[in-house]
Amino acid sequence: MDATTTVAPQDHAHPRATTYAKVGLVLFVLTALEVGLYEITYGEHAGSMGTAIVPFFVPLLLLLSAMKFALVAMFYMHLKQDSPLFTGIFVFPLTIAVVIIVGLMLLMAYHMAFSKSG
Repeated sequence: MDATTTVAPQDHAHPRATTYAKVGLVLFVLTALEVGLYEITYGEHAGSMGTAIVPFFVPLLLLLSAMKFALVAMFYMHLKQDSPLFTGIFVFPLTIAVVIIVGLMLLMAYHMAFSKSG
């Protein structure tokens, strides 16, 4: 009986440098959108369009930030190449946190509207 066993290393197709450059470019564009959203809404030259965006300012910033976070997690933390189990372990608690935060935001908005009405 042979007590030694050989385990073949798992080969992952790691992204090339051009993929990282594309992801970096997308992150740059998303950051520019965040800055542009702020400038349109609250910046020095904010106009009538900025006042229309004010109710959606925070949700839009959160959406853009979540997109950036997902890109960083998938590519730079290598979740895209790892086992789906690791992705699930990472994403499941994050999803719970997002649901709780959104629920608390809605509850606070309801509370503020209720307290102003009477």
